[in-house]
Amino acid sequence: MTLTMITAMIMGYQWLIILLIVLLLFGGKKIPELMKGVGKGVRAFKEGMNEAEGELKKAMDEPAKKTESAAKNDGETAK
Repeated sequence: MTLTMITAMIMGYQWLIILLIVLLLFGGKKIPELMKGVGKGVRAFKEGMNEAEGELKKAMDEPAKKTESAAKNDGETAK
């Protein structure tokens, strides 16, 4: 099952029950700490994705630059 299917099957009142169980398990003082950790994790994931995307763009640009410089060199040698 995908996550969207699971969330679609959970109704509004069921979310309340889940939130109450989480509150009982972790307590009111631990929840902000947990959310802070989740936020840091999401931020680190996004930074990693952006870094990987930048490396891919850089790798894709390198062959284009090589072909441009090779074409330029071929044009100069043909003169």
